[in-house]
Amino acid sequence: MGTDRWSEDDVPEQKGRIAVVTGANSGIGLETARVLAARGATVVIACRDTARAERAADLIGYPVEVLRLDLASLDSVRQAAQELRDRHDRLDLLINNAGVMVPPLTRTADGFELQFGTNHLGHFAFTGLLLDLLLPVPGSRVVTVASMAHHRGRIDFDDLHSERSYDRVAAYGRSKLANLLFTYELQRRLSAAGAQTAALAAHPGVAPTELARHLPGVLRFLNDTAGRLVLQRPEMGALATLRAATDPRAEGGSYYGPSGLGGMRGHPGRVRSNARSHDAAVQVRLWEESERLTGVVYPV
Repeated sequence: MGTDRWSEDDVPEQKGRIAVVTGANSGIGLETARVLAARGATVVIACRDTARAERAADLIGYPVEVLRLDLASLDSVRQAAQELRDRHDRLDLLINNAGVMVPPLTRTADGFELQFGTNHLGHFAFTGLLLDLLLPVPGSRVVTVASMAHHRGRIDFDDLHSERSYDRVAAYGRSKLANLLFTYELQRRLSAAGAQTAALAAHPGVAPTELARHLPGVLRFLNDTAGRLVLQRPEMGALATLRAATDPRAEGGSYYGPSGLGGMRGHPGRVRSNARSHDAAVQVRLWEESERLTGVVYPV
């Protein structure tokens, strides 16, 4: 396998493995699901809009399962987890890819700020409800897609849901920082339990995808024009996720992202996240708060 130019060709055979990819109806998630299916995995694409998911399944070109999952509703998260449990008695890969970026202030069905509620709390709950299907499986992994935007993030426990003020860019950064804090704390707990499951994170660099639909006008224009010329395609952006999910050498607690142009593009390698993401006290407090808010208590 390649090291400096790890590519789709380096993804190992996945026959016999069961993979769930959230938000796989477009962009990075679609490309991730496509490659895993092409390598022989049984892939479940978990999406809010099942009609779009069915169209995505046609684009993938390999048989995949569709599961309705609205991460902005804890009821939907619980229903989706139960349906998945009814279909499968084990999981090899859970890829927490879905997300929303910089929308106007919006609340989830449970009253959380949309970005924090979807990108972090929804995935926290979904993972917790499925983790026991992964724990007995050798080589199983939870991969959560973060972002370079985590550098802008701050966890304000007094205003997690933007009830005092709302800066949509800062809120997005907070949700992506939460993804990393969650990954590192999950890995610590898995290691302490001697589990066979590993938790990793990845980021796609900067790729022009539908995630940018809420960007302010000028930034959206740049994303739709110059971005499509100089930034990497979604299939390249998906490589960091795929490496975290399938590279036999990838270790729990690792963070993967593009290796070139300031982390914005290039083949994936192991990268560093900021010091705030490694604050153990914040990791534990966020975990406890997330369990309280979602009502989901982990088996580790």
